[in-house]
Amino acid sequence: MQVSVEKTSELSRKMIVSVPEAIIQEKVAERLKTLARDVKIDGFRPGKVPPHVIKKMYAARVRNEVTGDLIQSTYAEAINEQKLQPAGYPQIHSTEDDDSGFKYTAEFEVYPEISLAGMTKLNIARPVAAVEDADIANMMVRLRQQRQSWRVVERNAADTDRITLNFTGEVDGESFTNGKVEGFQVEIGTNKMVPGFEANLLGLAANAHKTFEVTFPEDYGNEKLAGKLAKFDVEVVSVEEIVLPEIDAEFVKAYGIESGDVDLFKTDVTANMVRELKRALQDKLKTRVMDAINKAVPISVPNALVHNEIRQLIKPYAENAKKQNIKLEDLQLPQEAFETEAKRRVALGLILAEIIRSKEIKLDPAKVRETVEELAQSYEDSQQIVTWYYQDKTRLADIEQMVLENMVVDAVVAEATVTDENINFDAAMNKEQN
Repeated sequence: MQVSVEKTSELSRKMIVSVPEAIIQEKVAERLKTLARDVKIDGFRPGKVPPHVIKKMYAARVRNEVTGDLIQSTYAEAINEQKLQPAGYPQIHSTEDDDSGFKYTAEFEVYPEISLAGMTKLNIARPVAAVEDADIANMMVRLRQQRQSWRVVERNAADTDRITLNFTGEVDGESFTNGKVEGFQVEIGTNKMVPGFEANLLGLAANAHKTFEVTFPEDYGNEKLAGKLAKFDVEVVSVEEIVLPEIDAEFVKAYGIESGDVDLFKTDVTANMVRELKRALQDKLKTRVMDAINKAVPISVPNALVHNEIRQLIKPYAENAKKQNIKLEDLQLPQEAFETEAKRRVALGLILAEIIRSKEIKLDPAKVRETVEELAQSYEDSQQIVTWYYQDKTRLADIEQMVLENMVVDAVVAEATVTDENINFDAAMNKEQN
């Protein structure tokens, strides 16, 4: 076998493999001999068909089978011989088959060579935060809001009130509400209505009537209304204000504290906030480390891996479309919209693999167990959650990957120049803010 490799771009390779005719003939002869034992041909007893008859009838087909098998075996052999690391499947073409032997061309991409030299001067801003009394107080308000109720009031509507109303709407003199909409509820301040609609309800009391005009946004979902001036005629049915429950025994029982102990409830809430904050800070630190690594170690990435990653990014959209009985093509998702993130993920995956290899980082089962137990603490039956993870290798693999990435982060931070950046609880919990 002869192999030649041409570098057609930074990561692209063209490999030409030539297989001598002697090897092909040997493989064909072996296969024809095996075929002769089993083939059934009229006029001959099983296993007694003359070799020249077998060859005449099956030689061409067998040769095609042999050359197909040889492509697979010799490709792998040639790759090892040339010490190449293909990224993705090769494109096999330009096959030549004649009396001198068999020749084919394989085009593929290889993994990039990665140098970690740029990581010696990393600067990392590590986010630091604590759960303060004010944060706990705010959380208590949020928990009360989750169980809020409404109370009818005899006064003018104010911000955060809920108004029940009947209304009609028209654009260019034509109704777009198909008559009067009755019993429609609006929470003032949620900005769920057309801009300006909620503001026009402020100061109105039950039985009040008002006519006003607002303009639909240019990007409004209904093309017939987008950018149009609309006239609304509203009649207020009732005005309600928010009623927040007191944090008492009945309230905390609803959150799983069977004893009704308010102090125990507050202790549990605080402990959960501390756990969530620790996780959020770790995630933010990981994001910052990944950004720093990606910037410090620029690499070219194989298109094959990028395309695979794009498919993974599109997968949730495809699953959601299937649930809604919508064809993925109807969503018109351009692959270009996912390309930047896909390239980033592929690059980081390759760089992290090199860091793990070079620093000989090994997954620590104790840390995996610790992570699972920390996640389980947020549930009432924590041991059941631990068992749930360890009963399924796929679920546990997700945790193992997270732990391994955290170990890489720890290793990078240990060698970087690190400065602590104090942030508050809300900023730490904001996933959109790195």
